Amino acid sequence: MNVIKKTIDLGGGRIVEIETGRLAKQADGAAVIKYGNTMLLATVCADKNAKEGVDFMPLTIEYRENMASVGRIPGSFFKREGRSTDDEILVARLIDRALRPLFPDDYHANVVVQVTLISGDLNEMPDALACLGASAALAVSDIPFNGPISEVRVAKIGGKLIINPSISEVNSGAEIDLIVAASAESIIMVEGEMAEVSEADMVEAIIFADEMIKKQVAVLKELEVESGKTVKRTYQHETHNEDLRARLNAFCFDKCKEVAAKQLADKHLRGDLFGAIKDEFMATLTDEEKKTYAFQLSLYWHDVEKNAVREVMLTENKRLDGRKMDEVRAIWSEAGYLPGPHGSALFTRGETQSLTTVTLGTKLDAQLIDGAIFNYDKKFLLHYNFPPFSTGEARTPRGTSRREVGHGNLAHRALEKMMPQDTPYVIRIVSDILESNGSSSMATVCAGTLALMDAGVKVKKAVSGIAMGLITNEETGKYVILSDILGDEDHLGDMDFKVCGTADGITACQMDIKIKGLSRELLAAALEQAKRGRLHILGEMNKTLSAPREDYKPHAPRVEQIMIEKEYIGAIIGPGGKVIQEMQKETGTTIIIEEVGNQGKIEIFSPNKEGIDAAVRRIKGIVAVPEIGDVYEATVKSIMPYGAFVEFMPGKQGLLHISEISNKRLETMEGVLKENEVIKVKLLGIDNKTGKFKLSRKALLEAAE
Repeated sequence: MNVIKKTIDLGGGRIVEIETGRLAKQADGAAVIKYGNTMLLATVCADKNAKEGVDFMPLTIEYRENMASVGRIPGSFFKREGRSTDDEILVARLIDRALRPLFPDDYHANVVVQVTLISGDLNEMPDALACLGASAALAVSDIPFNGPISEVRVAKIGGKLIINPSISEVNSGAEIDLIVAASAESIIMVEGEMAEVSEADMVEAIIFADEMIKKQVAVLKELEVESGKTVKRTYQHETHNEDLRARLNAFCFDKCKEVAAKQLADKHLRGDLFGAIKDEFMATLTDEEKKTYAFQLSLYWHDVEKNAVREVMLTENKRLDGRKMDEVRAIWSEAGYLPGPHGSALFTRGETQSLTTVTLGTKLDAQLIDGAIFNYDKKFLLHYNFPPFSTGEARTPRGTSRREVGHGNLAHRALEKMMPQDTPYVIRIVSDILESNGSSSMATVCAGTLALMDAGVKVKKAVSGIAMGLITNEETGKYVILSDILGDEDHLGDMDFKVCGTADGITACQMDIKIKGLSRELLAAALEQAKRGRLHILGEMNKTLSAPREDYKPHAPRVEQIMIEKEYIGAIIGPGGKVIQEMQKETGTTIIIEEVGNQGKIEIFSPNKEGIDAAVRRIKGIVAVPEIGDVYEATVKSIMPYGAFVEFMPGKQGLLHISEISNKRLETMEGVLKENEVIKVKLLGIDNKTGKFKLSRKALLEAAE
């Protein structure tokens, strides 16, 4: 074995070890990342050749966490790891978004990167190391890649910036929690959440992370040299016809500029006009040329359209839909649009529209997160759906995509910081995108805020989101920053920077860069422009609904909390749950009991007040302490030869002896009392040893005489 080891010093005695040459040697590249007890195995394999007609990068990223890595057996029925969880998908996306821009544009071979957690530490987050492992595996392979790169987590805790903090450190109250990916030359990707921080604080954190990444990249370059993989495999996935490229450019470029300069807000009309130009050029070709050069024509057309649109923006200062560079599209919204849900909102910005609902549930509706590192009940859920009809596609939906998981997570992060901490509800937000032309995840944030307020959820502050774009020219140095980007501006541009926040600061962000070099000044300028747009959007939202509604909807579940002594929990539940089940059935409520310190916390959920009141009476009766000498209404439960058992308080029964029923001596119980008959009894005493109650009806009869 030719084992190579390298180390990275994170400071404070924390060391990251990189090893290659010991495990998975048949992969094109493999590396093990070790940080304390955390170990990740990263592998990469690539086909030698690309498939016919592929004009994109077929990159697949898989991140998996083995339950055995932390000494656990999966909790599923099959007792083995199943399909990727949402958390695993989100980590895979962090790796994908960092790696994908660095593969050569003309490299189209199938590439599969797999990162597996093989040893875990319950106080360390492995996601910040996953991309480092993937980049290390690529570095020791011969797969073409314009890296290396790396990725770190940066958190601001107690005013201090920390690289790759522990879980306990982040949970202690992080103001900033970001994942940053970069190469030696530029920042590539940023994603995370914040506690309403300023733009300057966010830039400071990103630059701090970038400095550590540069050190990691330098170590990866040393690893590449020592492994002998500085020369990558040769490939030829594209055969070009420069004459055809020149003909298409000469015929189409100026015409595409004319369409771009028309500043049409309707994306379908604009697309039809671009399509007509392409059809017009195709008509000049022979059938043989169309067939032979179909692949090249697709590539060249995309380049012409992209370059024409970008030139119009940079030289004529015109956007595709006619807006100014910092202008937000027209907004209209409506709260309470749907009568059935507990809260709803319709938010439309330009040609992007989200219909969002809020559902209030009980703690029984919480989602159990059963991961290797994280295990908890998730009580705030946000789901983002992107049906094909939202872009006019005639395609059948095929389950939740990774993109939907990622966009939903961003909106979740943006809103979570503003959720009330003491809410007894499990809250689920669902955003259905009905129209899409860019920034649909940001529309979800805006619609989510309005729907929460419509539901009566006491959010701390309203949150809005905006997606920023960037168009640059490396030769001239010109650039323009775009606010509230269209889908085409995202596709043809150099940056997609989503920023969410309140009027007082940023709560979440997600940035992807397609170019080399993003200066601190440009980053700061983009954030300041985003702030102006975010505040404008908040102003428009306030016109629809500026604060949470005073009360929940009439059909929303109500909740009442009761604290009881811990010793009474068993009495309320009853043998085998009999008491609580009967109580829920009879009152139409959902009752949840949990121990909180030395007390029992009871939450009663019901769609109506009557049910809650009935359940409260039953519970208070069970936990009430019987007082000697008090008179109670009792229900006859069963009759015996020697007396009757009566329930004089909920859950409390006692024997009414035959001698305590009447003033007269009774020889038999026959015909004296009936089951379910209600009578009054007096509590004469409680046996200190057995706890049995001594009841009397005779004492009340004597007193009446």
